[in-house]
Amino acid sequence: MVEVNQLSKSFSTEEGERKVLDNINLRVNAGEFVSVIGPSGCGKSTLLHIIAGIDEVDSGKIKINDNGNSPRLGHIGYMQQKDLLLPWRTVLDNVILGFELKGVAKSEARQKAMEHIETFGLKGFENQYPFVLSGGMRQRASFLRSVLLRQDVMLLDEPFGALDALTRHQMQEWLVNLWRTLGNTIILVTHDTDEALLLSDKIYVMSARPAKIVMSLEVDLPRPRTHATVTEPEFAKLKAKLLAQLHEK
Repeated sequence: MVEVNQLSKSFSTEEGERKVLDNINLRVNAGEFVSVIGPSGCGKSTLLHIIAGIDEVDSGKIKINDNGNSPRLGHIGYMQQKDLLLPWRTVLDNVILGFELKGVAKSEARQKAMEHIETFGLKGFENQYPFVLSGGMRQRASFLRSVLLRQDVMLLDEPFGALDALTRHQMQEWLVNLWRTLGNTIILVTHDTDEALLLSDKIYVMSARPAKIVMSLEVDLPRPRTHATVTEPEFAKLKAKLLAQLHEK
C-alpha cells in the first residue's frame, strides 16, 4: 500500500522558488495497478522520485504499507523510460546487479535470475549484450532486475514511451500478465490515455503546475482487457472523461 498525504514540493530557480507539487493526496492499495496522468512537465516524474525516496518533500507524508517511517530508497522498484542496462555486462549480469550490490554471491544471484529468464521472454539471450536486444527485451531485462529484489511496490515512469506502437502494445499485455502473476503494487506514469485505461484499476489526473490531483477515476472495465477493448462503448466513455479533465483549464 502507498499513501501520499498533503505532499508539496518546490525547486529553487533563478527566478526564485517554483512550486511543482501542491498538496498531493493519493492512495494505492496493495496489489493495485494505478496510473498517474497529466500534462507534460506537470511533475509526474517528480512525484515518483519522492515516493521512491530519491527526492525529499517540502511538506507532507508518505506511507508504505502503513509505515510512515520506513526507508524508501532501495526498497521500492523504480523503472524509467531508459532501461539503464550497462553495455559492458551481459543480460544476465545486468539483471543480477542489484543482488551484487547487496552482497549476494554471484553464483547464487545467477541461479535466482535464471529461474525467471524464460518468464521474462529472455531465454537464449542471457549471455548476450544489451545492444543485441530489441527495445522491448531491454525493458523486460530492466524490469526483471527490479523484480528479483522482491520489491512489493514498483514505480514505472513511462517505461514504454520510446517503443514503437506494436512493441508497446505487446509490452502492455506482458506487463499486465506479469502483474497478475506477481501481485505487485504498481504506479505507472504515462501520457497515454489508452494505456492508462487498459492497464489500470484507478487513474489519478494531475493538473498543470503547480500540480494538484484533479480527478480520481475508477476503471471498472472487466479484465482481461485487450486492444480490442478500446473499441467498446464503456472504454470510450471513460476516455472522454479523462480527455475532458486533461483539457480543462
